[in-house]
Amino acid sequence: MRHQNNVLRDPKVEAVLERLHHTADRQALKLFLHYLPQLPRLFLGQGIHWNPDRTHFYRDKYIPIEREQGQLLYLLARAINAQTIVEFGSSYGVSTLYLATAIRDNGQGKVIGTEIVPEKVIQARQHIVEAGLTEFVDLREGDALKTLQDIDGSIDLVLMDGYPHLALDILRLLHPQIRQGGLVISDNVGTFKTALNSYVEFLRTPSHGYRSATLPLKGGTELSIKAG
Repeated sequence: MRHQNNVLRDPKVEAVLERLHHTADRQALKLFLHYLPQLPRLFLGQGIHWNPDRTHFYRDKYIPIEREQGQLLYLLARAINAQTIVEFGSSYGVSTLYLATAIRDNGQGKVIGTEIVPEKVIQARQHIVEAGLTEFVDLREGDALKTLQDIDGSIDLVLMDGYPHLALDILRLLHPQIRQGGLVISDNVGTFKTALNSYVEFLRTPSHGYRSATLPLKGGTELSIKAG
């Protein structure tokens, strides 16, 4: 079943996205079985336990943002006229396509994405080419703590969707360059509640300058603005 997308209004991009979302949907059963032993933790509001020593399970998994999250990303990036967007955890490029479409429609800029799994980088770059968005994306391969060290200028929007145990370190790295009025959108704060607890606390500590709230999307999407 094709999902109607009245936000992007670009058939070429939408066709690539729908194919990728459909592939991700087909992995849902495998993910459910993987997380099945931890469902009681979710029901108790504790979130799934994140084991940084078992990240190999995720090396061929899409686990992308959902369609509604992607549309929200596009709208937020357009609303603040984002020119520089940083994405931690590009995976196969689903969220990258939403963000790059916003950059294109804003008139100029780049999505600077980073992904540590080489096979995912290859596929993501192909998807970006297929969608016609190559000139709006700088996709970097490797450890995000290294690949995101040399960003020039201020950052308008950050999408945090990589390994949870690295999220706070990445945020601290980018924090000085996130402009006043800039946004940080964080996926899975409810799903990996324990692993992301210190990360969310950082965003909600007044002295750090953010205003932050959890949206009821995909088990918890944190929307934060650097208000100064």
